[in-house]
Amino acid sequence: MAQYKNLEEYNIEVTNEVKERFSKIIDEIGEDVDREGLLKTPERAAKAMLFLTQGYQQNAAEILKGAMFKEDYDDMVIIKDIELYSLCEHHMLPFFGKAHIAYIPNGHIVGLSKIPRIVDVFARRLQVQERLTHDILECLNDTLKPKGVAVVIEASHMCMMMRGVQKQNSVTTTSGFRGQFEKIETRNEFLKLITSDLS
Repeated sequence: MAQYKNLEEYNIEVTNEVKERFSKIIDEIGEDVDREGLLKTPERAAKAMLFLTQGYQQNAAEILKGAMFKEDYDDMVIIKDIELYSLCEHHMLPFFGKAHIAYIPNGHIVGLSKIPRIVDVFARRLQVQERLTHDILECLNDTLKPKGVAVVIEASHMCMMMRGVQKQNSVTTTSGFRGQFEKIETRNEFLKLITSDLS
């Protein structure tokens, strides 16, 4: 099984089952599933849902292990402004934003593209932002075994913007730190770098 790929081929049986459920939902809310504009909507919605939850079929640790290299570099490595899109498990509405991730190598570095990929693996599941932050943090910490890991996620939640309190400009920030990033000076260096415009 490939450890990372965009889901472009769909299991026909699963797709058809999800399609039928979407068709029933559309009917139950009072729409006409036979209306021209909705004829293909159940199938499109099924494929969209399978794409947005493809992280269940992927192994983030294996993605990292596939691109680990021995290297003596032992200073901070930061990838910031990683776009992320996920689905809130409470209302199945999107939340979206950016992840900022750093690690301090301990004999191994990882291919830079793999870190955004593991963000996608965990984001493409039904999530809460707090667990998403923890999942990314622990995967990096357990797999790379670095001297330290830091993760900060800033996201806007459609469940707060479209319904409920309907607050349009609120942003939720979550963070997690392991190893050397638990030291205030290392943490502050990381936080300063992710908020600085170095261009």
